[in-house]
Amino acid sequence: MKAIVNQAKRFIRDEEGATMVEYGLMVALIAIVCITAVKLIGTNLNDVFSDIAVDV
Repeated sequence: MKAIVNQAKRFIRDEEGATMVEYGLMVALIAIVCITAVKLIGTNLNDVFSDIAVDV
């Protein structure tokens, strides 16, 4: 019984899984920000090039 309690205590203290979840969330957030930025820049560049094409 004591071995089971010690193993449960070690499992509760282990933070490796929580750290991986945090890193995964950070990577997902960074990816969302990058995709949004590229989409906005692409839309703005398309408008600029369209304006230039109309003026020429």
